[in-house]
Amino acid sequence: MPKWYISSAPLPAMEKTRLTHWFGNASSFLETTRKIGIADLALMLGAIGAFQAVVMFGHEWGQTLRPIAEIDLSWSALPRYTLFSLSRGLVAYMFSFLFTLVYGYWAAHDEMAGRVLLPLLDILQSIPVLGFMPGLVLALVALFPRSNVGLELAAILMIFTAQAWNMTFSYYQSLRSVPQDQLEVSRIYHFTWFQKLRWVELPSATVGLVWNSMMSMAGGWFFLMINEAFQLGDKDYRLPGLGSYMSVAVAKGDTGAMLRAMAAMALMILALDQLLWRPLVAWAQKFKVEESAAEEETTSWILQWLRRSRLIAWMENALESVRARRQRRNARRGPPPGGTPELPAAAPAGGAPGWAPLISRICFMTLLLLLGYGAAKLVVVLVTVPPARWAMIALATGATLVRVLIAIVVGTIWTVPVGLAIGLSPRLSRVLQPIVQLAASFPAPMLFPAAIAVLSHYGIGLSYGSVVLMLLGTQWYVLFNVVAGAMAVPADLREAARSFRFGWRQRFFTVYLPSVFPFLVTGWVTAAGGAWNASIVTEYMTYHDQLLETFGVGDVISKAAAAADFPTLAAAVTMMSLVVVLFNRTVWRRCYRIAEERYSLNR
Repeated sequence: MPKWYISSAPLPAMEKTRLTHWFGNASSFLETTRKIGIADLALMLGAIGAFQAVVMFGHEWGQTLRPIAEIDLSWSALPRYTLFSLSRGLVAYMFSFLFTLVYGYWAAHDEMAGRVLLPLLDILQSIPVLGFMPGLVLALVALFPRSNVGLELAAILMIFTAQAWNMTFSYYQSLRSVPQDQLEVSRIYHFTWFQKLRWVELPSATVGLVWNSMMSMAGGWFFLMINEAFQLGDKDYRLPGLGSYMSVAVAKGDTGAMLRAMAAMALMILALDQLLWRPLVAWAQKFKVEESAAEEETTSWILQWLRRSRLIAWMENALESVRARRQRRNARRGPPPGGTPELPAAAPAGGAPGWAPLISRICFMTLLLLLGYGAAKLVVVLVTVPPARWAMIALATGATLVRVLIAIVVGTIWTVPVGLAIGLSPRLSRVLQPIVQLAASFPAPMLFPAAIAVLSHYGIGLSYGSVVLMLLGTQWYVLFNVVAGAMAVPADLREAARSFRFGWRQRFFTVYLPSVFPFLVTGWVTAAGGAWNASIVTEYMTYHDQLLETFGVGDVISKAAAAADFPTLAAAVTMMSLVVVLFNRTVWRRCYRIAEERYSLNR
């Protein structure tokens, strides 16, 4: 019989079902394509543009490593440079998000590991970028001597170090504050560790994680000029991007190029806010823990467009069809012999799988070995530092600590009321979120010359002015966390305050401030880490060819890095780390405990 012969015999039931599903999906897709609207066209154009951006960025990675990268200061180069900087920031954010999920979960669920992981996180977020950037760049360039891969990885890792810590602290705090009733439900229904993570823990952390992701992305731009325009001695490690564009424009005194760079940065931040963060903020509202509906929903025009897209609806229907077929197939198989299946012994109800503690112990011991090896190497360097220099470094660290605390106090005074106003009012949030996002994301070092000019006009030296410069980059950590906390306040709690006719003072001290306190503590910790990190550019800088400096550990670190004095550099970073850990253990840790035990809405 010829192969093309089609039998007229009736098809089996299973084949008939498959054909029905296939023709149904195909006809649904054809019907969808006939009704494609503006949202679908915009979605397709966006996908094509994203693919082209990935190709261009990948091509840049494969370029030959050049001794000196020529930076074009013309208008035509700005779109390409903006695309490269944005791509590095987004890749670093993906790494930061994965790090947050793993590190935060590990620290929250393993008490023994958490005793090491949290102090280590305190140290990592506070170490200035100049403390490890030279070694990292040299190591990666040596690994990839013939291409830009090493430099690109170094820039991404530098941005990662400015993003990851804030998100991780927020995620850890959220995991420690999951509502007890939800945990009880997960135990009653015998959730596995993955089900508990997916249906209980991640939803509880979503609001704080979204807002801290915005702040982390903003923090990644702070050292953009250093990350993309790094120079070590006579070696030039510049990469094409907005940071190197700004750096060259400042060095040449090209005011027009500086203004163009500022405009490009502002447009990039606003576009990112409208296309990514605003839809995420609106989407995250469905995870708020409350018993009554919110008075006014947070909306996003992009999210509304996506919900009207027929292509997305078709893909959702196709996935739902696949899921339904899988469920019918499992139903036909029925339970295994012997009745209803029991939970496997390796996955106790509500807990981690049986192999998780072993993996955690192995990772923990490996981390301890690496830390021990690094500490031994560090001791060899530190013993060469004379006692007099240690005393000077200790005094400098104390001076910087005072500035950090003043910056946090001043920042808290204005960010708490403003953050509550933005977070409690969707209308204000729509108007002010792009403005706040732009102000927080704009690289603060670009504003330092103007700030120094104003301070000099009023006769304020860098000793006090460095506090103002710290504020320009660190106050946003507190603000974003307060906004996240205010948006997480249940609507029924606010309705109760209105029903009992609380005045604004009573609402502030009995409802709003206790509600946002856990988020506020996270903001304080991350703002302190950002202030320590920023000390290297606020205590030692050049303004109009004049060196400005003030006594502090940032000044010591900057001088040591410039002079390649690695023993002093290591001693200053070590002293800073010890002070940070001691302060966090004695002050911030107690604040965290108070937030968990007394002011958590979920307890």
